[in-house]
Amino acid sequence: MDNSTSSPEMNTVPTKKIGKFDSFFGITKSGSNIRTEIIAGIVTFLAMAYILVVNPQAILSQNTTIMDTSSIFLATALGAVVGTLLMAFLAKLPLAQASGMGLNYTVGALFGGSLGFAVSYGNAMLLVLISGLLFLALSVIRVKGVAIRELIFDGIPECVRGAISVGIGLFIAFIGMQNAGLIVSPGFPILGDAIQMGENVILPYITYIPGTLVDLVQFNNFADPYVASGAVVCLIGFLSIAILEHFKVKGSVIIGILIATLVGIPFGVTTWSGESWAFWENFGKFFSFDPANGGAFGAAFTEGFTWAEGAKIMPIIMTIITFCMIDMFDTMGTVVGCCTPAGLIDQKGKPLNYNKIMISDSVATCAGACFGTSTVTTFVESGAGVAAGGKTGLTALTTAILFALSILLFPLIASIPGPAAASALLYVGCLMLKGIKNVKIDGVKNYVPAFLTIAMMPLAYSITDGIGFGILSYVIIDLVCYLISTIKYAFTKKEEDKPVWDLHVVTIIVAVLFLVYFFVPTTF
Repeated sequence: MDNSTSSPEMNTVPTKKIGKFDSFFGITKSGSNIRTEIIAGIVTFLAMAYILVVNPQAILSQNTTIMDTSSIFLATALGAVVGTLLMAFLAKLPLAQASGMGLNYTVGALFGGSLGFAVSYGNAMLLVLISGLLFLALSVIRVKGVAIRELIFDGIPECVRGAISVGIGLFIAFIGMQNAGLIVSPGFPILGDAIQMGENVILPYITYIPGTLVDLVQFNNFADPYVASGAVVCLIGFLSIAILEHFKVKGSVIIGILIATLVGIPFGVTTWSGESWAFWENFGKFFSFDPANGGAFGAAFTEGFTWAEGAKIMPIIMTIITFCMIDMFDTMGTVVGCCTPAGLIDQKGKPLNYNKIMISDSVATCAGACFGTSTVTTFVESGAGVAAGGKTGLTALTTAILFALSILLFPLIASIPGPAAASALLYVGCLMLKGIKNVKIDGVKNYVPAFLTIAMMPLAYSITDGIGFGILSYVIIDLVCYLISTIKYAFTKKEEDKPVWDLHVVTIIVAVLFLVYFFVPTTF
């Protein structure tokens, strides 16, 4: 590429290098530039960085004795690096991966006996690895030249597919509001029966009864510390992003996050993490191949199928299927939601390089399990980078590099408060709302599934559950209407009453899978 086609930001770099770099990622072709892509990658990282802190807590939530926290931190960072690099160089899209929220708590629950029997760390990672291999098989096995996973995507009704990005927008915003403490779970304290402690000491028993399931934080509660401090910091960052975006300031999202971080200092929201810089000491534990000594790496291969006494096969099978389904449909929903606003879709509304995205995701899950972390999946926070202008794999490459550097800079990264990152998530939710114009709502058979898809994602706190409700409602309504129309036509014989079968066989299969997902018990 010659200098005439290079953007101003590129002129400081030798033309030959820029040409090869630009050509590989298709930066100019996508209408972007290197500076924008790098900023977008930084924004994505800042929006996702919380996973480095939260994931070890989630996995160890049921048993803190099975693994060293620093080892799971390293596994989380390395899983994110590998997964995001796959998106950068294979899919070449601005999507980032890391250990998915939700499934990490599910893995933690396995240690606590949620299946009816104890699961070791190695066993849990083996389940994640098998689910990743199943996921990979669905991505590479083809039927008439089309990957099974792509057939599943094509089987999602158009009304549900269009509603996915809107539902994810609300879901992202809801996550941000909770992380910032803007939306809280309310409770009313009541004095219950007295309880006796020891022989003579009697203490009043206070419990909490819930009001609504969610509520707005009390801004007028000026207790020490101020209970709405995180919410205020988040809203300041969010409004800063909106104002900066109005004036088309480049990097408005990252500037807003930094403003919120600075504002958080006097509020007591932004504090130094206090984490140790001696990261090299943790590598020895991580690569020890001894889970009892923090050996997260290779833990999936240390025990094999040596299940605890009382283990049952059905819960194990259903756990693997559940991991695979959640990863598959979360990724489907996320990539549609993130790619649609940026125009990174084809004429049928399918994300570009879709099959490569799915292969990247499934391989990342396998790699993450080998490192010793829960299912690695495409993050909805990728939408923050897309909102900042990211359109190519360079955005993902930047994010991957920052995840690698985070191993060295963890104490600093951990100091960025959650409410500051949440301000970006609120703005992403606003951007994704624009996708509502693409939702097909002509007729009850379309607008009911679309509504359930949008509503259930934030309310059920799951992209997969939202898609499941949308598809099931679509199939049930369509089937019942077809049966009634068939009976009606049998009596009237009128041509206008003749039923039309429009359900795709793949749609029915996906609906059956969701019936299994929702209703088959895992306790036998």
